[in-house]
Amino acid sequence: MSTHQKALVLPIKQGTFELHSVPIPTPGPGQLLVRMHAVALNPVDWKVQARGILVEDYPFILGTDNAGTVEVIGEEVYGFSKGDRVFTQGTFESTHGGFQQYALFNASVTAKIPENLTFEQAATIPVGLGTAVLGLYTPRTPEDIECGSAQLTAPWDSDGRGIYAGRPFVVLGASSSVGQYALQLARLSGFSPIIVTASLHHTDYLKSLGATHVVDRHLPFEALRSNLAAITSKPFEVIFDAVSLPDTQSVAYDLLAPGGCLVLVLFPAITLIANKRIAKVFGQVNFPPENLEVGVSLYKVLPELLAEGAIQPNRVEVIPGGLGGIRAGLDRLKNDTVSGVKLVVRSQETA
Repeated sequence: MSTHQKALVLPIKQGTFELHSVPIPTPGPGQLLVRMHAVALNPVDWKVQARGILVEDYPFILGTDNAGTVEVIGEEVYGFSKGDRVFTQGTFESTHGGFQQYALFNASVTAKIPENLTFEQAATIPVGLGTAVLGLYTPRTPEDIECGSAQLTAPWDSDGRGIYAGRPFVVLGASSSVGQYALQLARLSGFSPIIVTASLHHTDYLKSLGATHVVDRHLPFEALRSNLAAITSKPFEVIFDAVSLPDTQSVAYDLLAPGGCLVLVLFPAITLIANKRIAKVFGQVNFPPENLEVGVSLYKVLPELLAEGAIQPNRVEVIPGGLGGIRAGLDRLKNDTVSGVKLVVRSQETA
């Protein structure tokens, strides 16, 4: 095995991505070294590069939706063998970044890929599903709103599947990666009706994931309110805003019932009301401790949920060129020209 590999590196703050040769990392206790086969792209990747956020130490390797095969097993790791097909959510450490041909995975939040999924499909799961899970099911959260949750019972807990039967659920931006997983989790939790907003050409696909009603995301507020009122008269106690721009936050918060919880993926941009709660999810299963606890419980059951089809991965669009194709993919995300699919690159195809 070589000591070096190809990686897409951000050399300086707000710099230009460059292909470099970098050392292959060595796994420590509790870690796996994985030969990367697929990495999915996320909006945060271009935002780090363009805005200089989140990262202080350069050069840096991004990529947090990672899938590949186990190459080396670190100490204190059990249940994995060399060659296992696995996926995980990476962290903001260069050795754990997916924009390279070998990366470190934290074993406690790594799952084996079931036979019915490809590497590319598996790479669409970690960030989107993890964000939705943490925003809905983290049982204990600090007072800091950045780590918020609706604090629901998870469907893989004892008697948790179907526990919220007969209660409505709303997802704004359901065609996004996070939105797709939020509506699937709502289905597993038993919510009904599950009302989502999206572009209407996604209707059939979103209904296949569990949405009972798809409402045009372009509707003005009063028309949206009328549509929802025609579907159900029950209060909306949980709303998941997978867009979380100021206008969607305002709409969702107005629709939210007293005592209800609005889950956001971005920071709140609205005035809070005493009897309505906002939870801004921190979508990282590796930390802090309360997120890691949920992440470990999720990754234990994920292979079974995926094998039975209870959770479906995002639809995939493969970007050619291996790691060298990432730059073009991030430009598409930045220009908001991606809808209903996850962009994925095959790491080992790098020229």
